[in-house]
Amino acid sequence: VFLNGSDPVIAGLVTSINRPSGNVTGVSLFAGTVDTKRLELLHQLVPQATTVAVFNNALVAETEARSEALADAAKTLGIQLLFFNIGNENDLKMAFATMTDQKIGALFVSGSPYFISNRDQLIPLAARYGIPTIYAWRVLAEAGGLMSYGTDITDASRQAGAYVGRILRGEKVGDLPVMQPTKFEFIINRATAATLRISIPPNLLALADELIE
Repeated sequence: VFLNGSDPVIAGLVTSINRPSGNVTGVSLFAGTVDTKRLELLHQLVPQATTVAVFNNALVAETEARSEALADAAKTLGIQLLFFNIGNENDLKMAFATMTDQKIGALFVSGSPYFISNRDQLIPLAARYGIPTIYAWRVLAEAGGLMSYGTDITDASRQAGAYVGRILRGEKVGDLPVMQPTKFEFIINRATAATLRISIPPNLLALADELIE
């Protein structure tokens, strides 16, 4: 039973969402499906930013497809995207230096486990360079990131746990369709906003599921 951020078909975990068939099923976070919403929230925060940097990690199987969809969404919003593939700390430092040289107004961090495990390098750099940033997971906002929007991991974990129980009671794994997330959360770290001297618009404050003071 998996809890997976990528499309499980593209990742090769199952052959079908509705009929996994084999001995693998679980909960797909479908992180790419919320990318557009995350970009819209960032645009509402800094509408004056005409170019937004995007941090990707190539280990995510569907990075190319998600980047194309994100670029289409950016055109609708009237902004341009500058993509960076981040795989180590040196990549992070070079990306922020490039963003500063090109006067990039905001940063979109994609939903990759890499950015969670390397948040102690990523978040201080965003603060040092004063770049308004939105992340995919709440743990990054809790660690000092400005904003996050994504799947409620706790709820998704409960769904996966429920599947484990059903399998242990005798249900066939291949008959259990891959579940999709039903709850999402938008977190704003107001303490970070104050440090960056960023005023959060009232409409974003009203949308937030949680404000970190």
